[in-house]
Amino acid sequence: MGGPVKPGHDEGGSVAVRVLSCTMHPMRTAIDPAKAKDYPPNIQAILKRRAPTSAWLAQQLLEIDTETGWVKIAYDLSEAHHNRFGAIHGGTIAAVMDDVLSTAAGLQAQWGEIAPTLEMKVSYLNQAHSGRHLAEARVMKRGRQIVFLEATLSREDGKIIATSSSTIMIAPLKKS
Repeated sequence: MGGPVKPGHDEGGSVAVRVLSCTMHPMRTAIDPAKAKDYPPNIQAILKRRAPTSAWLAQQLLEIDTETGWVKIAYDLSEAHHNRFGAIHGGTIAAVMDDVLSTAAGLQAQWGEIAPTLEMKVSYLNQAHSGRHLAEARVMKRGRQIVFLEATLSREDGKIIATSSSTIMIAPLKKS
């Protein structure tokens, strides 16, 4: 057939198309409370008894990926979470971010370990109002005890409300 073949083309000059067969997120698992014993200890603990703050935020675990340290959680925010101007209070958004980030960090923790936040930064990009919001957090890097994470909070329609980054420590729970 003569001359050189252009990259991305076959010998006849047609564009070569390579179809990749893959699943977008093969390790993500939808949370089913009836299968609590199948999940990591932190998820089992949340399903058994939510923290009062998580209940106040109307937290609902949706999906996890234990391999990558990713979690997706829904929060139903209402007037109880508003500031005096009728929008969701920035402190409430920070509480949501801390909740989702610590849940992602705790996916690899063992029974008897906790995931306290060492520091957290929240960037407020848009106002939030009452309604269902979705938060996703993922581990960016994990050391022996320290975990670096990032999170995003969005409205249900996908508009980003806030982003956050955090440093969390995996530590033994000390009984007082």
